[in-house]
Amino acid sequence: MSALADLLDRLTVEGELYEKLPDGAVRCFACGHRCLIREGKRGICQVRFNRGGKLFVPHSYVAALQSDPIEKKPFSHVMPGANALTFGMLGCDYHCSYCQNFLTSQAMRDPASDASVNLIREMTPRMMVEYARRTKASVVVSSYNEPLITSEWAVEIFKEAKANGLMCAYVSNGNNTPEVMEYLRPYLDAYKVDLKCMDDKNYRKLGGTLQHTLDGIKRAHEMGLWVEVVTLTIPGFNDSNEELWEAARFLAGISADIPWHVTAFHKDYKMTEPDNTDAKTLIRAAEIGREAGLRYVYAGNLPGMVGEYEDTRCPNCNHRLVKRRGYIVQEYHITADGKCPKCGEKIAGVWHKDPAAVRLNGIGYPVSLY
Repeated sequence: MSALADLLDRLTVEGELYEKLPDGAVRCFACGHRCLIREGKRGICQVRFNRGGKLFVPHSYVAALQSDPIEKKPFSHVMPGANALTFGMLGCDYHCSYCQNFLTSQAMRDPASDASVNLIREMTPRMMVEYARRTKASVVVSSYNEPLITSEWAVEIFKEAKANGLMCAYVSNGNNTPEVMEYLRPYLDAYKVDLKCMDDKNYRKLGGTLQHTLDGIKRAHEMGLWVEVVTLTIPGFNDSNEELWEAARFLAGISADIPWHVTAFHKDYKMTEPDNTDAKTLIRAAEIGREAGLRYVYAGNLPGMVGEYEDTRCPNCNHRLVKRRGYIVQEYHITADGKCPKCGEKIAGVWHKDPAAVRLNGIGYPVSLY
C-alpha cells in the first residue's frame, strides 16, 4: 500500500471543507462522518489527511475516465441519450461488500488494491473539458468512487466545465453535509443518490447511517438540484415488501416527481452469497414504487426483461415519452418545453431544448479514455 499512499499523498492540495481546531486537529466537512483528524492521521475515507494542522485532499488526477450514456449513471430525466464524461478518483467513506467499483472505491483499504497505482493519471480541468469535446459529452459526472470526499477537485473541474457550457452531476451515496452541498451548489445540476436500504443496522454494516442518507436526499432536493435515487435490490438484504414500501413512501413524501430506480444485484466483490436479482423482483419493487405514489419508477440492469419500467411514460395519460432498451434511447417524444405531446402534462426533469437533436440508438457508446 505504501507506493499507492505515497503517490496519492503527492497528488493533494490543502482542502477547503474543514476547520482547524486549537490542538492541531482538523474537522472535515466533506461527508456526514465529519471526521476529527489529528496530526498525521487520515479520515475514514483514507484519502483526506492532517499534515501540520492542515487538511490535505485529493487533487489533479483521475483513476477512471470514460464517456458513457447518461442512462448508465443512472439518470433517466437528465438529457436522455446524452454522452456523460465520467471521472473518478480513489477512496470512499463507505465499505460496501458488494461494490462494483471496488478497485477505485476501496483502493486504500483492500490489500490487493496496490494495483490501483496503475489506474492513476494526472489531469487538469482543461484536459477534462477537451476530453468532453472529443467524446461529444454534454455532461461531466463525478462517480466510480464517492465524489463527496473529492469535492475540491470536482469543483475545479466543474468550474471549467460550466465555463464551457457543460452540465455537471454527482453519483453519490448521499452521505453529505450542509457545508459540502453549499460548496457544490453553484456548479452542480444533478445529484444521483444510492439509497441502499431502509434498515439502519444494515447501513452501519456498509459504513454509513440511514438517517444521514435520508437527510442528504432531502437536502439536495431542497437546494433545487435535480435528484434521482437508486436502490440496488439485493435478495435477503433489502428486498422485502415492507422495506421497499418504506423507501418509496419516504421519496414520495419529499416529491412524487423524484425518479426511483430499482436495479439488479449480481454477485461481486465480497458479497457472493445472495442470489442475483431476477426480473420478477425488480418488477415487484417497481410496482410498489408506483403504488406508493411515485410518478416515475424504473427497473434497471435487466434489459428487455422488465417491460414498461425501462421507459419514461406520462404520469397523466401513460403515453410513452422515452423508449429505452438498457442504456440506449430508441425514441424520444418530450417537447422542447418539457411536456407530453399528447396531453400537455409537464414532465419533471432536465430535457433537451431541441428534441430533434437527441442522440438515438447509442451510436458511439461507450468511449474508454484509458
